[in-house]
Amino acid sequence: MSNEIKNRENIKSCIILCGGQSRRMGQDKGSMIIKDKPMIKHILSTLNHEINEAIIVLNDTERIGKYKEFINQDDYSYPITFVEDEIKNKGPLPGISTGLKNINSQYALILPCDSPYVTKNYINTIFNEINKDYQAIVPYHDSDDKLKTSEPLHSIYNKNIIPEIGYLISQDSLHIKGLIKKIETKFVLIDNKKILKKEFRNLNRPTDI
Repeated sequence: MSNEIKNRENIKSCIILCGGQSRRMGQDKGSMIIKDKPMIKHILSTLNHEINEAIIVLNDTERIGKYKEFINQDDYSYPITFVEDEIKNKGPLPGISTGLKNINSQYALILPCDSPYVTKNYINTIFNEINKDYQAIVPYHDSDDKLKTSEPLHSIYNKNIIPEIGYLISQDSLHIKGLIKKIETKFVLIDNKKILKKEFRNLNRPTDI
């Protein structure tokens, strides 16, 4: 095994999806002020000293410029890369693919910009579940139907699924759980002990704040 591959295995990457249109909220969610700072900065702070790189996926250069104005690289222990979503307004699948193309590791944790309750414990727990036999590590709520109650936007994916995502997009099959169904997925129970249910709460509407 080459040193490059060994080093890649030791890198913890996180992709934060900020390419949504925020129709229900009525304004850009990642930059919304929650408890005195933009929502995405709660996530970025939690990631401090837990990961090696973050990729923030936004849907246009204007928003990239806006985020760069309030996100100071010096505040974080890891480098932050801002990238433009390759395919816009098609849901999270293109954003995941765009992010995976820009990571320096083989796996990345996906997080949405509207989930400020994720903890350092969850980040450590989900990364520790990585298994080379699987292309995805996906948490789920206690149920016989793991796929139905899964949390695919708080999951880890292998960058080798990029072609599968490309195929699904070409077929206009944009449901992320359809991707999980097609790849080798390891489901991890949200037991409210090791992984807390509240970590998956997101803010979609003004009433959620």
